[in-house]
Amino acid sequence: MTMFGKTALTTISAIALSALAGTAVSAATLAEIQAAGTIRIAVANEIPYGYVDPSGTALGAGPDVAKALMDELGVENIEWVTTNFSSLIPGLQADRFDMVAAEMAILPDRCGQVLFSEPNTSYGEGLLVAEGNPKDIHAYSDFADKPDLKVAIMAGADQLEMMQKLGVAEANLVTIASNADAISTVSTGRADAYAATSLTASGLASQGKGVEVAARFSDPVVDGEPVRSWGGFTFASGNEELRDAVNDALGAFKQTPEWAEVLTGYGFTQADVDGSAERTTAELCAAK
Repeated sequence: MTMFGKTALTTISAIALSALAGTAVSAATLAEIQAAGTIRIAVANEIPYGYVDPSGTALGAGPDVAKALMDELGVENIEWVTTNFSSLIPGLQADRFDMVAAEMAILPDRCGQVLFSEPNTSYGEGLLVAEGNPKDIHAYSDFADKPDLKVAIMAGADQLEMMQKLGVAEANLVTIASNADAISTVSTGRADAYAATSLTASGLASQGKGVEVAARFSDPVVDGEPVRSWGGFTFASGNEELRDAVNDALGAFKQTPEWAEVLTGYGFTQADVDGSAERTTAELCAAK
């Protein structure tokens, strides 16, 4: 098998998540993972970041890159765990999986709870609105300026902090469990829009009738800076060995054309690909 080639055989299994009762847990080390030949990697079923399709195949920018990295680290088998986005960090902390490949945005508050790799992707924001955009919504700030508007956000997503910093009232926020609920939430009028990354909004618009991506979207400006997110692989605190090994493999893989092909194949633009290198994890974790 060539370096960074796809794993010949990847086992996809559904893992039920259950609460662990009162016992201390620690993440599997790199040596333990290599000895077992298996790693547990979680996704949040978000297209195009990380998801498992109806046939049981893990796809997305996170999983496809993770497969190449595990090949390089000599880990032959990946057990894919699907869970809600808001359960990703608690799941790592409870040792329900060893790594997250959901392209979770690297944010200071998250850096205090888990470890991040260097960025794998970068991406901007967007809005999913009802077909024809009857409320004429084009920016996150519209929900602060027009108090009659309601915006849906996914539980645990960083759009919540953006809305709070923009002055959107709590009463104007509608929390949903997953992206799968976004189309019905907007098309039925429960919320006037769904705030998500541009890639997520575009993917949802292509799946459902009665919704579209807000045209002429203005990037949110928070604390004087236009918002752009950087996504990375995530690990339990204290598992620096696994994080460092993944970082080494990721740094090498990002120098190959295969890495950019993975990202652009899932709709990331060349600006997104180039933007991945604009920030380091240390900078993102220290940002105010």
